[in-house]
Amino acid sequence: MEPQKEARTPGDPVARSSGPSRSQTPNDEERRDGDTAPAEASLGAEADGACADALWELPVEPAERRPECSRCSRPQKVCLCPFLPLHPLHISTHLYIIQHPAEENKVLRTVPLLTACLPQDKCKVKIGRRFSEERDPELSTVCRKSDTLILYPGAEAANLEEFILDSPIYPSTIIIIDGTWSQAKDIFYKNSLFRLPKQVQLKTSISSQYVIRTQPTNRCLSTLECAAAALSILEKNNYIQETLLRPLQALCSFQLQHGAQIRLSKEHLLKNGLYPKPMPKNKRKLRKMELLMNSVKI
Repeated sequence: MEPQKEARTPGDPVARSSGPSRSQTPNDEERRDGDTAPAEASLGAEADGACADALWELPVEPAERRPECSRCSRPQKVCLCPFLPLHPLHISTHLYIIQHPAEENKVLRTVPLLTACLPQDKCKVKIGRRFSEERDPELSTVCRKSDTLILYPGAEAANLEEFILDSPIYPSTIIIIDGTWSQAKDIFYKNSLFRLPKQVQLKTSISSQYVIRTQPTNRCLSTLECAAAALSILEKNNYIQETLLRPLQALCSFQLQHGAQIRLSKEHLLKNGLYPKPMPKNKRKLRKMELLMNSVKI
């Protein structure tokens, strides 16, 4: 074996046996006995290294995932298809979901439920953080059309319901960003394409039904809820919102029955003195907390 060759002294013949030979002198035997411990230590270290290298070379077995439903992307044991419409909803509006990569593998995401309810040619999901005309010509073309809207709150955003009443061109496409609030803000402001469409927002006093996730304010909605409200307005059909919210309600109900807790918004916790963490010392973060307490949109 290779370690034994390396342990041999330069004067050892290849065919020498492991026992002492007849030609060995007492000095040779003493010298051999004296070198036994270092040689064994060297062999042991090399053997450990070889074992470690062998472990690195072993194939990595991927973690076994529970079988998923092909329609709702939920584990088959907790499939939500009974709460989905039998057939995709008939809509004329095109919906583009701009999804932050971190959202793609989250367990309790709402976009798969949304896409399962809508026709494939009417609902497209684009995953990424940076978009340009070179990287995505299709999205670039959509953003440049006069009948495209982007749903993102802000001082310059028009009320969606009021806008469609006065708009000379009825919107045919709406873009929604999917991610945490900080992720959505990063995508919106660092992609110039998303400043081309008309910016709109929802003016609603309805609280989110996605009660198993903490939201910044009581008026913050999940991606599915935003899409449900927007499509209901654009299609002038309240049944769309009711149908899209049904699987979300079922998801939350199931999670609550199996140990999840209702998550109150940061705004509610701060206003009622229930916020469990100390106020941040960072001025920017502290300012955000103050805005939440005063119900100012951030």
